[in-house]
Amino acid sequence: MNLSVTIGNLQLKNPITVASGTAGYGEELSQFVDIGSLGAIFTKGLSLKPRAGNPGPRIAETPSGMLNSIGLENVGLEAFLSHKLPYLQKANATVIPNIAGHSIEENVELAKTLSHTNGIAAIELNVSCPNVKEGGIAFGQDVTIFSRLLEKVRSVTRGVLIVKLSPNVTDITQFAKAAKEIGADAVSAVNTFVGMKIDIATGKPYFANTFAGLSGPAIKPIALRMVYQIVQNVDIPVIGIGGIFSFEDALEFL
Repeated sequence: MNLSVTIGNLQLKNPITVASGTAGYGEELSQFVDIGSLGAIFTKGLSLKPRAGNPGPRIAETPSGMLNSIGLENVGLEAFLSHKLPYLQKANATVIPNIAGHSIEENVELAKTLSHTNGIAAIELNVSCPNVKEGGIAFGQDVTIFSRLLEKVRSVTRGVLIVKLSPNVTDITQFAKAAKEIGADAVSAVNTFVGMKIDIATGKPYFANTFAGLSGPAIKPIALRMVYQIVQNVDIPVIGIGGIFSFEDALEFL
């Protein structure tokens, strides 16, 4: 049975991919599954320089879900190219790095380097990062800033560009429309929802960063609704993400 799907000029062997952040750089998952058999591996978010991430605690369980405040901890671009990418290539994985810069300039440099690197199938742009030059608002929460970022990244990206949309907006379809108009080949939807937890012993936020990303089965109905809205309103391939824990869940998104 042919399960292949096409995004731009990229053909994936099947539509089952591993979302960014769920399996590190792929090596962590390889002891459980043949990563070369997956449609693609979306790596955890990459920055130019290594990031230590947020101080602990970083994770808290919630009913039917999980809160995480990792802070985009990662090894940085140089270590990814020299240590992580060779392993993925040896495993015959389809590699799609997620880039997570804190400025337009950082994202542009990441995209330019990666799109000219052998072994990279596509690039996923994470717009949920705070834009430090615009007062810390996430790129994906202001359509003007979002469009400015995407235009710059698209101009230097050779090959397939996917934009990972934030669900923390009033109307996700306007961001999908902007992505389509600017030239993105696909969108992935959705990233985590903003949540928080209170430490009842202290009465203060549990996480040092106050807020955290909510994922897990609890978000599936909302994520599915947002994917449906995009599909109904924008003619662009959509990679569905959010609370998928079974093949039945995956079929709903398909």
